[in-house]
Amino acid sequence: MDKNFIVQEVNRLDKFLSLNIEASRNQIEQLIKKGYVKVNGKQIVKTGLKLKENQEIEVSFPQAEVSKIKNEEFIIESLGDKKIEIIYEDDYILVLNKPYNLTVHDAPSVKDATLVDWLKLKNISLSTISGEERHGIVHRLDKGTSGVMVVAKTNEAHTGLARQLEDKSMGRYYLAIIDLPLKDNVIIEKPIARSPNNRLKMAIVENGKSAKSAFSKIELSNNEKYDLITCKLFTGRTHQIRVHLGSINRHILGDNLYGFKGELNTINRFYLHAYILYLTHPITNEEMSFSAKLSDDMHDFLKNNFNMESVNDKIDENSIINSFNFIS
Repeated sequence: MDKNFIVQEVNRLDKFLSLNIEASRNQIEQLIKKGYVKVNGKQIVKTGLKLKENQEIEVSFPQAEVSKIKNEEFIIESLGDKKIEIIYEDDYILVLNKPYNLTVHDAPSVKDATLVDWLKLKNISLSTISGEERHGIVHRLDKGTSGVMVVAKTNEAHTGLARQLEDKSMGRYYLAIIDLPLKDNVIIEKPIARSPNNRLKMAIVENGKSAKSAFSKIELSNNEKYDLITCKLFTGRTHQIRVHLGSINRHILGDNLYGFKGELNTINRFYLHAYILYLTHPITNEEMSFSAKLSDDMHDFLKNNFNMESVNDKIDENSIINSFNFIS
C-alpha cells in the first residue's frame, strides 16, 4: 500500500508525514531512513529535508519479513516455570506481568526462548509500518526486571501507544529494594550512554543522552539497612534506574553489575519491578491503569525484612502516585 501527497506549504519532511499518516515519530524516521519515502520521484533518507510547495510525496509501507516460530517444545521447555500472567486483554491490547530472567526480544546472544516467542505461540503478533518485526512490543523491560508491560495487537493500537510513549502520557512506576536508604526523596537528571570501560554497562557520560528519574522512599527495613523505594522515569534510557541510583552510591539488591556487594546469597537477581502502568486506550480513549503483583522471591524478601502491613498500605496505587508530589 502506497500513499501520495502534494505539499501545500513549506515544512520538514518528517513533520509533514506526521501530519498526514498514522505513525509514531520513530516509525516515520524509520520509513525515511530505510528509503521508503520519495520526493518528486527521488528517494530521500534525510528526515529534516525542507519541503517546498507543490512537491509530490510518495510513501511506501513495507511488509515485514516475519521469522518462523521456534520449535514449540523448545519454547515450552525453555520458559520452564516462568509464568507470564495476563492482566488484561481485549481486541487491541494485551497487558501482562513479565517474570524476571526472561528476555523480551531475540538477539544473537540470546539462547533461551523470549517473550516474543511466547507471543508467537499465542498468535499475538504485529509488524510495525516501518517493516520491522516487533510483535506488538511498544516498550521493553530488561531481562532481569519483572513487571507490567503492554503489547499492541493491531497496527492502529501500536501507533497510538507509541505516540503516548513519546509524549509521556503513558508510563510506569517501579518498585525497588536498595542496599542503603535514601536520605530523602530525590530527582536525578544526569546523561547516560554506554560505559567506555565496560560494554555490558551504561554509565553517566557527559555527552550521553539526557535522562531524568525521580525516587521516592516508601519503607525502611526492620533493621534499617534496606529501603523500599518507588521510581518514576521521565526518559527511557537503558538501565536508567540502576545507573542513576549507582550515581548516588545506592544499588538495587542483587544488582552485581552496578555495584551491589551484599552477602545475601539467596538473591539470584536484582529486585526491580515495574509495578504500575498507566495509559489511554489507543482505540476507546479510556484512561486505564494496571498493577503487576510482585514475584514470589521479592515478596518473600519484603515479608522477611519489612513491616508488611505498612508496606501494603504504602504501595496502594494512589499512595504511589501521591508519593511524587515533591516533583514541581
